[in-house]
Amino acid sequence: MFRLKLYQRYLMREIFAAIFLVLAAFIALFSFFDLINELRSIGKSGYQLSHALLYVTLKLPGLVYELVPIAALIGTLYALSTLARHSEITVLRASGLTTRDLLMTLFRVAGALVVLTFIVGEGLVPFSERLAQEIQAKAMSKVIAQSGFETGLWLKDGRDFINIQKAMPDASLEKIRIYRFDGKNALESVTDAAEASFQPPGRWVLKDVVRTILVGDSSRVERSEAADWHSAVTPDLLALLMVSPDKMSLYGLLNYNQHLSENRQKTERYEIAIWKKLVYPLAALVMVALALPFGYSHNRVGGVSLKIFAGVMLGILFYALNGLFSNLGTINSWPPFASATLPSAIFLLAAIGMLWWVERR
Repeated sequence: MFRLKLYQRYLMREIFAAIFLVLAAFIALFSFFDLINELRSIGKSGYQLSHALLYVTLKLPGLVYELVPIAALIGTLYALSTLARHSEITVLRASGLTTRDLLMTLFRVAGALVVLTFIVGEGLVPFSERLAQEIQAKAMSKVIAQSGFETGLWLKDGRDFINIQKAMPDASLEKIRIYRFDGKNALESVTDAAEASFQPPGRWVLKDVVRTILVGDSSRVERSEAADWHSAVTPDLLALLMVSPDKMSLYGLLNYNQHLSENRQKTERYEIAIWKKLVYPLAALVMVALALPFGYSHNRVGGVSLKIFAGVMLGILFYALNGLFSNLGTINSWPPFASATLPSAIFLLAAIGMLWWVERR
């Protein structure tokens, strides 16, 4: 089953060449836009051109991950349209090549792209995205982890609610407040600390600690220069918050989703991201199937340009639907599996419908 016939090697070579050409063009275009965007920050604090170039370079794996399915659609569409324009598809079909055989050849190409997408998404993207954020934060003296609220970052660990004003690039924390509740959900104590540094495996050392203990209608205040704080919150967990869920590794998503579940917090956003990590690489299979019907038309003048334009529009639509359904699923509490798979399912149905129409002609 792994031996390739002559026509399969030829088709796969042409399609791979077109896909990687389109992918390279998209990467160059989006990297240029990213660099232009970073140029506005040059000169702020210690942020220099070298930092901007390194930041854009580290964002490349993320671009590859996002663009492979779209490049698969446009590249396959271009290759098949070119072959059709030269009547090579017609010759192959007249020689006995069926739609099923051609589709299986395209699926071989897509299978390699699925593996590539999964490896890049799991092995490179989480590391490069986190490193890019750290480099930018250090160069601009920015805080790494903040929730976007004016009050800082909020976390829940068991019966503790934790407010962190600043999480710095060196994994140290500044201005921490820990609210501890008892079994009856009554506030038991409030601990304030100016700084915190992590000591593996699960201990933080708090400095300049002020602890307010509530007992009935009375309270007392304890002060100390240092105190230990044992928590499931670790620098690795905080670092996950630097990377958007779509750019996390599957392992990181599962761990953070478990942490949220154990603390009875909403997990829809991360459950959708988990399903997307599993489903998104498979989108390449749908894209090559969607491109196949275009290879059966024989426009000799201007046809290729029109099909490329159609491919670009379909690629943009797929990218937009992925983001749209993820956000709608989070807002409306849709089933995570449905939110993650609906865009691919819609395009798969379109591909099946177009192939059925082509076969009837």
